[in-house]
Amino acid sequence: MRLLFSLSWSLTAFLTVTAQLTDSIEGIQGLVKRRLPDHVNDFEFVLTGNELKPITTAIRAVNDNYVILSTSSGRIRVEGNTPIALASGLHRYLTDVVHVDIFWYIGSRLNVSSSLPSLTTPLNGSSIVPWRYHFNTVTFSYTSPFWTWEDWELELDWLALRGVNLPLAWNGQEKILVEAFRDIGLTDAEINMYLSGPAFQAWNRFGNIQGSWGGDLPMEWIDDQFELQKNITKRMVELGMTPVLPCFTGFVPRAITRVIPNVTVVNGSQWEDFPVQYTNVTFLEPSDPNFSKLQNSFISKQAAAYGNITHFYTLDQYNENDPYLNSTGYLREISNNTMASLKSADPDAIWLMQGWLFFSNQDYWVRDNVEAYLGGVSDNNDMLILDLFSESSPQWSDPRVQSYHGKPWIWCQLHNYGGNMGLYGQIMNLTINPIQALVNESSGSLVGFGLTMEGQEGNEIVYDLLLDQAWSNSPIETDIYFSNWVTRRYAGTGALPNELYQAWDIMRTTVYNNTNLSKAPSVQKSIIELSPSINGLLNKTGRHGTTITYDPAILDQSWKLLFAAATPNPQLWNNPAFNYDMVDVTRQVLSNNFNALYANLISTYNSSNSSITQLNATITTMKSLLTTLNTVLAASPHFSFSAWLSSARSSAPSPATQTFFEFNAKNQITLWGPDGEISDYASKSWGGLVGEYYLPRWEIFGKYLTEVSAQEYNGTDLKKRLRNFELGWQSDRNSTASVWVEVLGVEESKISLESILRGVVERWG
Repeated sequence: MRLLFSLSWSLTAFLTVTAQLTDSIEGIQGLVKRRLPDHVNDFEFVLTGNELKPITTAIRAVNDNYVILSTSSGRIRVEGNTPIALASGLHRYLTDVVHVDIFWYIGSRLNVSSSLPSLTTPLNGSSIVPWRYHFNTVTFSYTSPFWTWEDWELELDWLALRGVNLPLAWNGQEKILVEAFRDIGLTDAEINMYLSGPAFQAWNRFGNIQGSWGGDLPMEWIDDQFELQKNITKRMVELGMTPVLPCFTGFVPRAITRVIPNVTVVNGSQWEDFPVQYTNVTFLEPSDPNFSKLQNSFISKQAAAYGNITHFYTLDQYNENDPYLNSTGYLREISNNTMASLKSADPDAIWLMQGWLFFSNQDYWVRDNVEAYLGGVSDNNDMLILDLFSESSPQWSDPRVQSYHGKPWIWCQLHNYGGNMGLYGQIMNLTINPIQALVNESSGSLVGFGLTMEGQEGNEIVYDLLLDQAWSNSPIETDIYFSNWVTRRYAGTGALPNELYQAWDIMRTTVYNNTNLSKAPSVQKSIIELSPSINGLLNKTGRHGTTITYDPAILDQSWKLLFAAATPNPQLWNNPAFNYDMVDVTRQVLSNNFNALYANLISTYNSSNSSITQLNATITTMKSLLTTLNTVLAASPHFSFSAWLSSARSSAPSPATQTFFEFNAKNQITLWGPDGEISDYASKSWGGLVGEYYLPRWEIFGKYLTEVSAQEYNGTDLKKRLRNFELGWQSDRNSTASVWVEVLGVEESKISLESILRGVVERWG
């Protein structure tokens, strides 16, 4: 009988392993079918590893490796010890041999080549860290709140090919949360008063804000996001990724005291001067037994919906939110009970936490408090921390944090706040610093590299660079890297002119090589997007800085080289990547020019010898530049305000909710709050937004300067005028009719990017 049982168990185990092997290979084969449909039969994939899933420790013992070779039958064979290793090997072959790639927004350029060259010698690759992480929690609000499944498919294929194996999967959380809250007796009305709109959910989940201004979050949309999350997590698992799922963090509706009168709750701190109605979120203390009950309810419902696909849970309790007490005992108890609740729901649970709290509130998070909060999790394998801003403000090396006191952590690139769009990078820091940290004995358990940008916008090359650095144990040679990246970015348009390589190499050594972190630690914001004033705009430093750390004339040179490249090869204008880059670089050039015009305007305004005529002349030139910029941006759907609004409206579950969704989308990128609490934080240089929002603000500013002398200037009065316009604009549904402007004397129906830019280069070059 024991022998029969043993044979039966062995057969079951064999069938299970076989099924997992087939499913894993089918995931990467599915990617090939989606992105390389003409070459489905030209690849072979062989999985050589047997790592058990889901993974049960933050300190993963396996690095990914692959081998690529040509077979005697003429096929390309990719062998790898994990599905993500297979995807990485496929990407290596496509980028290094075929010279094609897949890009954000541009989409897949993988199928532009008709032939697949054979290999004379095999290509080998091995990751130097076990984890490659992707997503900031707020990316789900700044970039993807209105994404469709088609958008997510492109994103997930991009991640897989670049070797990401630990992505955050944060959609659909509200569905699970609503059901858990209903189970304890909260009404839908009480729950709705707690939930925030679709463009602000990240901060609701953080406990920074509660409720929604402008309307209620529809339950139908919550259901839609839940269904979308099912597709996302299923695809992640198919591709061999380990999804990081949400869990119960402790933030609850105020009405919890009605259904559980003796519950132990505290109100969190005020966030960014929001009114109490929308902040001071109620927090259920983890020591209260109801915390563990809600945790079990949440995780069990989630597992029933998505399956047993992961043990990693994202959980941030103090993101820009102060703990109730300043006590090491209190902090240790909070984390200890939180971890206990996770383990009671999932015995193999791993708590993933963003280390942002230790950077954003250093006055509170002194060494003893950091050690106490982290020390509440006794087993280091049970926690994984994202060192969120490693390239500019690494916390792991701070004496307060001390490599997170033994907890494993990931070296991350934050890069931008709010999806700011300036051209910017730190290529030396991205290639040298993570390698130094990896070999530094004091770095503790560094187990991965990751991308944690607040908004997934442009500057794609610097994100590629860090993910590729995860496969090289020495700093990448950026000159060679940039050259290869240019080749595959503009693939499919014949021989590439040397001007393209020259332009990008100039940007490599200047725009993308910032080393002045005191002035510009992250992507700079254009002053065009800031509320006009006579001071405080130019040369701002720190977060949302406006200081340009390179000579603008250098970027002008790159810009002209890019434009000139299309003369010997006009086919470049048919390349979506070239069009995107031309718009993006032009946007930055015009933004830099605006800085000079603004400085001249303020100098003229403050001069006792200036005249209204001189003032008006500069104002007219500034308005002309903004009109031109609006036209350039409108020529690309990737820089379109109407596209953002359209996606918001399309995701609304009914016509009745479209108005709220549109308002929500507009508010995030402008006032960011019911009354501009963090106005312009997530501003965007988008066609339509420049013409409808920023240009009118600068017109109001210019008019004010012509009416009021420098001695009589009143910033409060100006701010009132601007705020009246801003509030009215948000409620105006007649916006974004047509953002095309005949600044170059070209009719809308005949306008083209090439003709637009030719005029811009002649005028501003």
